[in-house]
Amino acid sequence: MNKNNIFNTSIFPVSTEVNKLGHLCIGGLDCIDLCQEYGTPLYIFDELTIRTKCGQFKSAFNSRYPDSLIAFASKAFLNKAIAQIIKEEGLGLDVVSGGELSVANSIGFPLDRVYFHGNNKTPEELRSALKSGIGRIVVDNFHELDLLNSLAKDMGINQDILIRIAPGVDAHTHKHTTTGILDSKFGFPLSTGQAEEAINRSLSTSNINPVGIHFHLGSPVTHIDPYELAIDLTLQFAKQMKVNNGFQLQEFSPGGGFAVQYISTTSILNISDYAEAIITKMTNTADKLGLTQPRLIVEPGRAIVAQAGVAFYTVGAIKDIPEVRKYVCVDGGMGDNIRPALYDAKYEAIVANKVNMEPGDKVSIAGKYCESGDILNKDVILPSISPGDIIAVPVSGAYNIPMSSNYNMVPRPAIIMINNGKSRIIRIRESYQDLMRLDLI
Repeated sequence: MNKNNIFNTSIFPVSTEVNKLGHLCIGGLDCIDLCQEYGTPLYIFDELTIRTKCGQFKSAFNSRYPDSLIAFASKAFLNKAIAQIIKEEGLGLDVVSGGELSVANSIGFPLDRVYFHGNNKTPEELRSALKSGIGRIVVDNFHELDLLNSLAKDMGINQDILIRIAPGVDAHTHKHTTTGILDSKFGFPLSTGQAEEAINRSLSTSNINPVGIHFHLGSPVTHIDPYELAIDLTLQFAKQMKVNNGFQLQEFSPGGGFAVQYISTTSILNISDYAEAIITKMTNTADKLGLTQPRLIVEPGRAIVAQAGVAFYTVGAIKDIPEVRKYVCVDGGMGDNIRPALYDAKYEAIVANKVNMEPGDKVSIAGKYCESGDILNKDVILPSISPGDIIAVPVSGAYNIPMSSNYNMVPRPAIIMINNGKSRIIRIRESYQDLMRLDLI
């Protein structure tokens, strides 16, 4: 690492360095060279970071509780390359659509390690999941419970399921990403008695086998307390169901939602902090209630891929409004990262070709889309910027690409993976022809 660099590497991929030219480097490769080779906007993923995060989760949970499965939450970002890494690292997979399931099938992912979530799975998606031999389907509502049993019966399949409950715990995340409260589209509410009814009905079905309970509180969850409260409520409910109808809790999932560090000046919990709190609370509560210790499934997504990805943009127009604001316009924006506009998400930025230059210019990084809200970074302090400079936005590996769009008919960016000093394309940049491929006159 160049000792003169003045940016914080904690929010960049683990292989990040600065070379003698003052250029950002990932995995030993000059990112400015990569931007010239592949064009911008460009998303660069570091394979070492992804594998490191997988290992950290496995170590943190399995060392404390061997009967744990880490299931990567695909919605954070999934394509064939990512799925292959997750497979090789021995993790499970949490999918929420037929599309994500098809990616898993395409690379031969072990289906016994796949959990299918979602609040409105279609009959076609459920048939596909049953036909593929999926490990678990996480049932979200009564309609799905009846539909799944009917489909499984028609196909001659007995399907293991988890019941998703809404424990009524507020994790104090953004209102769009809070999922464990009573007023949520997800899960059977605990407080209304519908969760108990779901357990009872699932036990009486012909082709469904309820083996566990799942909840998810939202994302990103920055404190331990919500997990502890929800675990306590859920295991008490499981004990009640054991007494009332003989339900045996074999698997338990407190979901995911683990926070990551987007801003270098903020502090977050370590993976081990989450593991220690969740496992301690689960095991102690189960012992107190006389429950058999269940298999534990945790579902990190953002916490595995967010830090691994960095978005790169080329500076174009610069608009300086004296005593108001200086806008630095780039060739991407809300089409590839809608999170600032949707969630008021905060990101840092650096000038990737001027990393060692002293900052001093307050600017706002504006995207190219025809929306006033298309601002990636507001009022950040950067070195003097000129057209042609390269802006890098770290912690862009989660949700940016899955939530991307073709707004304004702009093609989505290329994505490359870096490993052992080599780069490879893992998603080709879209063309205008791609955007019109499905159009008919």
